[in-house]
Amino acid sequence: MNFNPDLLGIILVYSYIIIVLIISEKILKDKPFFSRKFTHIMVGSILFLLPLFTTREVMALIVAFPFVIITFLMSEYSPINISNKISSSGHGLGLFYYAISWTILAYVFFDQPYVIAVGIVAMSYGDGFAALIGKRFGKHEYNIFGETKTIEGSLAMFLVLIAALWIALNYYIVFIGYPPLISNIWLILLPALFATIAEAITPKGLDNLTSCFVAVAVYLIILL
Repeated sequence: MNFNPDLLGIILVYSYIIIVLIISEKILKDKPFFSRKFTHIMVGSILFLLPLFTTREVMALIVAFPFVIITFLMSEYSPINISNKISSSGHGLGLFYYAISWTILAYVFFDQPYVIAVGIVAMSYGDGFAALIGKRFGKHEYNIFGETKTIEGSLAMFLVLIAALWIALNYYIVFIGYPPLISNIWLILLPALFATIAEAITPKGLDNLTSCFVAVAVYLIILL
């Protein structure tokens, strides 16, 4: 019987996300904001499973795309009335944009999973911790384009991104021997900085699109 890494990847990704959702909905159900951000952050760890996939269509269309449909149906704009505390505790389409970003990255950069990882890190760990730290410790607020953020939250995002990008990119060095330019500190600092700026100025949950793709764009520019 031949080993099928795509099938293993599907099983692991779906199993992991189901476990995260069970924890969010059952164990953390009385803390909807924290539950939502827990989901937001923890789903980002799928980046460590990306090297398992050998087929673009499997990663993008079977693993990632179904969550575009699922998260839309969980949102307040769904034609089906589904009660969900995770989605209702934040921007209505935030997780939907998250799933869109993941799907686009998976399809376009299938052969460069470390690039996908940069985008996932920005919208999961970065954006998630910005919201958590900002809500808990934020004292200095600012408002750009109608969205109130905090300096503490933005600083947390920048620092978390530096650490998370370093871990993710070094993981890919060990796992697939690439990217070889990790010694270039700008590959970490500049995507972290510009993703933080994008998150700071983007309203209404769209930061799950902007912070992700800005981080990826800056990373690719530096690689040129």
